[in-house]
Amino acid sequence: MEISIIVTAVASMIVGGVAVALLLRKGIEKQGHNIIEDAKVKADMLGKEKILQAKEKFMQLKSDHEKVITDRNKNTEEGERKLATEEEALTRRESAFQAKEDEIAALKDTLITQQKVVDKKQEDLDKYQKRSIEQLETISSLSVESAKSELIEALKDEAKTEAMSLIQEIVEEAKLSADQQAKKIVIQTIQRVGTEHAVENSVTVFNIKSDELKGKIIGKEGRNIRALEAATGVEIIVDDTPEAVILSCYDPVRRELCKIALNILVEDGRIHPARIEEVVKKTRQKLEQDIIETGKKTAIELEIHGLHPELIRMVGRMKYRASYGQNLLQHSRETANLCAIMASELGLDAKMAKRAGLLHDIGKVPDDQPEMPHAILGMKIAEKCKEKPEVCNAIGAHHDEIEMTGLLSPIIQVCDGISGARPGARREAANQYVKRLKDLEEIALDNKGVVSAYAIQAGRELRVIVESDKISDKQSSEMAFSISQKVQSDLTYPGQVTVTVIRETRAVSIAK
Repeated sequence: MEISIIVTAVASMIVGGVAVALLLRKGIEKQGHNIIEDAKVKADMLGKEKILQAKEKFMQLKSDHEKVITDRNKNTEEGERKLATEEEALTRRESAFQAKEDEIAALKDTLITQQKVVDKKQEDLDKYQKRSIEQLETISSLSVESAKSELIEALKDEAKTEAMSLIQEIVEEAKLSADQQAKKIVIQTIQRVGTEHAVENSVTVFNIKSDELKGKIIGKEGRNIRALEAATGVEIIVDDTPEAVILSCYDPVRRELCKIALNILVEDGRIHPARIEEVVKKTRQKLEQDIIETGKKTAIELEIHGLHPELIRMVGRMKYRASYGQNLLQHSRETANLCAIMASELGLDAKMAKRAGLLHDIGKVPDDQPEMPHAILGMKIAEKCKEKPEVCNAIGAHHDEIEMTGLLSPIIQVCDGISGARPGARREAANQYVKRLKDLEEIALDNKGVVSAYAIQAGRELRVIVESDKISDKQSSEMAFSISQKVQSDLTYPGQVTVTVIRETRAVSIAK
């Protein structure tokens, strides 16, 4: 019974479950149907919406396309109008060009006709000119070539006179315009350096305390003085001059060596040949060291750096060398300062100019004495010591032995002349002075029409007196110019020489 109840209950549950399942199936089918219906409705609505959008897009594209077509048609019409306008302009230009061609052709025909007329007239003119020349030759008794030659000669004389006058005017104008600045530069350079007057150049006086020392210097049978002369190469003159011994030698270094050695021997009191040789040897070494120190000191004071040791030694040797009585070292220092100042005034390298100015006379103090000008020798020494080409050329060209290739060279030459030409700088032998004055007067007397010539003011002015009936005023100006050029090219002189030509006409009558 329980089993039947259980079976009944199970059957009831199964029936109930089936019923529920059926109900659920119906509900799900109904819900699915509803979903399908909703989906269909939405799909219909979405399709309609897409169709509407597609239609709108199509209409938009159609409108844009129609607008583009319209713009293209408009541009095409405008281009056609422009082409038509340009075609009309070209047509008008072609018509104008054709008219110009017709006009040019007409002018060409006119020119051809006129050229024929001109040629005919030129032919007639040539015939008339030829007849006129023949008539002139008959009247003047001169051929064309003769008349041309005489005219050329006359023109040459006139042109020469005018040229000389023009040259003189140009020279005077240049002097007036450049004189102030030139004077300023030269005066400043001279005033800014010290001056040194001429000194003795071949004799040194050695002072002693008493004449008794003269016997010690001479020694027994003259052994001491001979040993000293042999060791130093200096001639020692012991004469009646009180308390003085004269040392004579062309080489200032040897005189200085002898002077120092003699001073040591006199102070020591031991004077004999062996002692003399010892003292001279030590003095020579000390003097050589002093020479090097002098060269170094000079380079430092002038702010010149990098000099070769051999050049430094030669600069030191200048201290004991003189030129026309002027100390060579002082002259070189003065020239170096002049060059630096003048180069700076002219906008050039002042340091390079100072270097060249200091070294310009090193050819005067070599260890040996080769047979060549000191300027060339100095240039070779500078080249050997690796100096710059500008400096070497300035050294070699400062006396015109070689051609000047740089702007420093004329500055060195000018400053060398300034240092040597100033009053008191150098001594000039009387015979050389007289010869220079005589040469000046001879140059003037070589000209035709010169009555007399006088060199005055120590040779710085040459006055030339000419015959007034043979030399005109213009010719006197020409003569003054030509004489000055001759003096400048043929003579060597300090400073400048003024040439004055005097032409005087006198009328004399006596009242009785």
